[in-house]
Amino acid sequence: MSSPVTASAKWRNLIVTFVIWTLVMFGVGMILDRTARTGFNGSDPAGFGLGMVHGALMPLALPRLATGGDVAIYALHNTGRTYHLGYTLGVNLCGAVFFGFSFWWYSRAWRQGKEMISRSSA
Repeated sequence: MSSPVTASAKWRNLIVTFVIWTLVMFGVGMILDRTARTGFNGSDPAGFGLGMVHGALMPLALPRLATGGDVAIYALHNTGRTYHLGYTLGVNLCGAVFFGFSFWWYSRAWRQGKEMISRSSA
């Protein structure tokens, strides 16, 4: 059983981590918005590589979108199928990495918690 001090420290660390990630996501949303709006006004359309970048960064724009910010998460001037494939791959790979890491981290923390409980009850 964890002490109240340990439990409050865990909550404080969780809140600090949440705030830091939210600030990082706001920053990435601003960068994504700027690149999508100003970077593609030229004659060259966005292709596969930039589609992957936009797809990977798109989920990080959520805090800015949720607070009413207008974030351009998609380049309107694109190459068509290749940009769409890159965008789709970027979203899926980013999700796989993020959720894969999250599930690994939570399962590791869960196992460590169970080991600590079994040691303290023995």
